[in-house]
Amino acid sequence: MASVSVDEAMRRAIELAARGLGTTSPNPVVGCVLLDADGEVAGEGFHAYAGGPHAEIVALAQAGRRAQGGTAVVTLEPCDHTGRTGPCSAALVQAGVARVVIAVPDPNPVATGGAATLRAAGVRVDLGVRGTEAENGNIAWLTAMRRGWPFVIWKYAATLDGRSAAADGTSMWITSEAARMDVHALRATVDAVVVGVGTVLADDPRLTVRNLRDGSLAIRQPLRVVVDSAGRTPADALVRDGAARTWIATTAEVGAGPDGGVDLFALMAALHGRGVRAVLLEGGPRLAGAFLAAGLVDRVVGYLAPRLLGAGPAALVDAGVSTIAEAIDLELTDVTQIGPDLRITAMPRKREG
Repeated sequence: MASVSVDEAMRRAIELAARGLGTTSPNPVVGCVLLDADGEVAGEGFHAYAGGPHAEIVALAQAGRRAQGGTAVVTLEPCDHTGRTGPCSAALVQAGVARVVIAVPDPNPVATGGAATLRAAGVRVDLGVRGTEAENGNIAWLTAMRRGWPFVIWKYAATLDGRSAAADGTSMWITSEAARMDVHALRATVDAVVVGVGTVLADDPRLTVRNLRDGSLAIRQPLRVVVDSAGRTPADALVRDGAARTWIATTAEVGAGPDGGVDLFALMAALHGRGVRAVLLEGGPRLAGAFLAAGLVDRVVGYLAPRLLGAGPAALVDAGVSTIAEAIDLELTDVTQIGPDLRITAMPRKREG
């Protein structure tokens, strides 16, 4: 087997880490490639689920004695604490690994310190290889850990003229089945799906992750959250069907914001406390506007159907913008055709001052 470069190994580690998206929370996604002393791949692994073996442990198990004098290439700094599993830093030292290459330092104050422990044991440690790429692959967890509330993705579907429904209120279906299947794949990567009570009353959604071809439920389901200041969610609403956990977030429980509705910052803090690191905000237009106005949206994913309605509800209402100078500027990061529709992904630009 031919030797591979550290850069190639890190690229592979980032690919491996992505396999854990949607199943590791509240832990991060992590990938690891272990090279032996000759630079050949001896083992690889990724963190598959919370409480399971970490990526480094899986790679070390595959490598066995070939780890001695080798190089561990890992997307996130090895943990240095004992939780449901032992510290990866100690396992790497015990295995005789000579070098550890890390893409991104661990911002978690509980788990950080692995690099220092490795150096103290005489292991060479290098930081920053493919750091930006690894950061992007783990952006939700890293953002949540650094600031203390979840990474929020606002997803919406609309016609090319920005309508989320027709003038008579009908909205099924604006986008194609292919786009709707893509949304379910997106739901599967997050820890919670959030809607307002207006969406529940108007559309009665299930908010589950399903296979649209046969209707079967995915094994892992995100928490369903209904922002419902006055507790108006009907007892027979589909979000209460038991197919997934549901939280009806009221002002009585969470607290009220300046507008009298549920305090969104308190809601985000409460979700973080429940282990939620990534949130998919699905509706409706007023709740989305409130999140955007509060600066709580980290990514926008829009599904645009090649249709025109000319009238009907807008996909977004009252985002705190009154003049063009106050527009929320976005940076496009991806444009992909999904069936007949377009999926546009963008990140809000940070404002100066």
